[in-house]
Amino acid sequence: MRFSILPTPADSELSIAQVLAAHQAELDAIVRYCRLTNYLTVAQIYLKDNFLLKEPLKSEHIKDCLLGQWGTCPGINLIYAHLNCLIRHHDISLFLIAGAGHATPALLANLYLERSLQAFYPELTLDANGLANLICGFSCPCGFLNHDYAGEELAVAFGAVMDNPDLIVVCIISDGEAETGAIATAWDSYKLIDPAKSGAVLPILHLNGDKTSTPAIYSAMSDLELQQRFAGYGYQVRMVSNQNNHSDQDSATQNAIDLNADLYGSIDWAYREICSIQQAARSGQAIAQPKFPLLIVRSPQNWIGSQEIDGVSIEESRRSHQLPTKDVKTNPQQLQFLENWLRSYQIEELLDPQGRPIEEILDLCPQGKQRMGCHAHTFECVYQPLNVPNSFDFEMPIQTKSCSPEAEHSNIEPIRKYIKTVIEQNPQTFRIFCPDEPESSNLSAVLEVSDRTDRSLQSDDLQVSLRKERMLEFFSPHTCQGWLQGYLLTGRHGLFLSHEATLDSIISMLHQYASFLQLSKTSPWRSPVASLNYLAISPPWQQEYSDVSRQSSSFINAVLTQKSEIVRVYLPPDANCLITTISHCLDTIDQINLIIASPDPMPQWLTMTEAIAHCRAGASIWHWASTDEGINPDVVLVGIGDRSTLEVMAATQILRDEMPELRVRVVNVIDLRVLEAEHSQHLDLEQFEALFTCDRPVIINFQGNLAVLKQLFFSRPNSDRFQLDGDRGEVISSFAQNLRHGTSRFHLIIQAMRLAAPHNPIVAARASERVHYYEDVLAEQYRLSQKSEDDRASPI
Repeated sequence: MRFSILPTPADSELSIAQVLAAHQAELDAIVRYCRLTNYLTVAQIYLKDNFLLKEPLKSEHIKDCLLGQWGTCPGINLIYAHLNCLIRHHDISLFLIAGAGHATPALLANLYLERSLQAFYPELTLDANGLANLICGFSCPCGFLNHDYAGEELAVAFGAVMDNPDLIVVCIISDGEAETGAIATAWDSYKLIDPAKSGAVLPILHLNGDKTSTPAIYSAMSDLELQQRFAGYGYQVRMVSNQNNHSDQDSATQNAIDLNADLYGSIDWAYREICSIQQAARSGQAIAQPKFPLLIVRSPQNWIGSQEIDGVSIEESRRSHQLPTKDVKTNPQQLQFLENWLRSYQIEELLDPQGRPIEEILDLCPQGKQRMGCHAHTFECVYQPLNVPNSFDFEMPIQTKSCSPEAEHSNIEPIRKYIKTVIEQNPQTFRIFCPDEPESSNLSAVLEVSDRTDRSLQSDDLQVSLRKERMLEFFSPHTCQGWLQGYLLTGRHGLFLSHEATLDSIISMLHQYASFLQLSKTSPWRSPVASLNYLAISPPWQQEYSDVSRQSSSFINAVLTQKSEIVRVYLPPDANCLITTISHCLDTIDQINLIIASPDPMPQWLTMTEAIAHCRAGASIWHWASTDEGINPDVVLVGIGDRSTLEVMAATQILRDEMPELRVRVVNVIDLRVLEAEHSQHLDLEQFEALFTCDRPVIINFQGNLAVLKQLFFSRPNSDRFQLDGDRGEVISSFAQNLRHGTSRFHLIIQAMRLAAPHNPIVAARASERVHYYEDVLAEQYRLSQKSEDDRASPI
């Protein structure tokens, strides 16, 4: 019987019989290893006592709440054992990413046997006590989680190997995870991996049958269809499966032996194919379109025999995907079924009387840093600070602090030069991941250092050029986020560049990564990683070319639902503040930072020295723009965001010229989270009242959704004095946005006069006349806005 593969050039493949003859002893050891890991997996799900089965199983030995899923675990255990053998044979740097989130007990079983868990949790020793701690610790308070993250693991794997030439990441994708959109777009990631300077990913598509209620699509596909699909992606595909697929016990045993031998040879073949591609690239003879290996492993979901329970065959039902038996504590038949299942592994042959695994099993595990659970890239302090340039080298000169067109400059102009310098100074540890066209954000200067592709190149040359870019442009936010996560978690730095509205599609990934960072803070052994930084250019309000699809500011809302020590939101008002903010964010660790800026020309307000002080505070009074340095104001005008700040400054300038008696204090907020009452770096009550006064009306002009402001000020005292202006969720063009949202300078002037009048009799005497005047101005602006809308809607 031969290995099942697509036709390829002649190679040194061996038959299953030859593998069995040459490696019988090691294959037998793998079988024993898998018996033990399978036992540990089942025990973690079900048992809270009698872990070595020294007495008949009783109801009180069963956990009160059964969590976890069995179906994919035996296949994970088998693959893990073979990867251990590969590491030992070739002394390679390799670790595993498992996409099946419900395979946690299987992963814990393997980490326990290789002593990786003991390195971090000393109580998990290789004896009866350690075994009890492992089994009791699964899915219990303050113990191990019963479910890991899943859905974007393939992209994360590719991000991990970028600029890591000696690293191989094996990524197991289960048939359920393979149905997700994030996985579907990530298969092409290898095309952007330079085999000369980066590592490699070995994807293993693990097919084991049904989901909880329906068949998995990939498991239902024929071998030929699967081969054609992934050959179309550009992979060299190899099928690993039970060749005979008989149901009787003897044939089932032979099938398991054949599957074991097939996988042994296939993993070794895949490693050699990766080495061949990399050696060609590193010797100057790069293959233009290399076909990296991909394994498709079909394993039986029912690895407990064809037993029946409650009159239903486990093999013929979908019960084995999750828990084959759920009523163990109350159903004697199910309890007996579980005991037979556990005893079928014959653990007395695998553990000595003290509960220590036999040496034959332990010898399969790599030692020291070779262990996948102790790989340096997965937990050690591989993080190194970024070489960040001096912000003052990119300072935008301030000619005049006014709203005149002559004072306007693009905030993006200096920042693109700044980012370009960051790339030049960190050529192997910094990348930009972009799901949008960077030129639409005026960041084309960054491409000058990224070996940008030329459309005139032939397809082969084009793919080679793509791999050399430091800015990876790929129109899938999920894949870009996954790449960035993998890049950060292996010690490097990156930036996610996008339009703000595009970020809405990855809100679930944001929440998952934030939860991971939060959990990491409770693990003292985990080293820091660089922060995940989003730079959102072109706020959703400004999408003139796509009003409907690109008008959503909900990403800010999603970010602010996470804990304040993990996520921050920055809205720099000008170029120097933007440079200072990005420089700060690139230097932070274990955070998620969202930075929002506009690419359009804007007035410039602060020198670099002033910007650094302002960003350090998060919010401050702009004394130079206020009446009498902001002392004893009648009203406080607050700008949050560059465009909102522009309207605040324009309103202040008009009020200063037309009604100098109205005393205005101008405040700018750059860090949203300082406004919260409960925050590690928030403004305490004294600071808050020093900034906004304790009793004067405050008008806040915000470049975002009103719901965000309401939650920020909810617990502040006397909150009814805050007039909140922001996005009201209307789909309109940018020409009309300020008018419809009530955030224009004319709205601010009217509001300021109305709110200041009760505190200033001079303003009160003139307020009625000026308010009516500006209401007429607004009416005219509305008319012009509607005319513009009608002109846009009219056919040419």
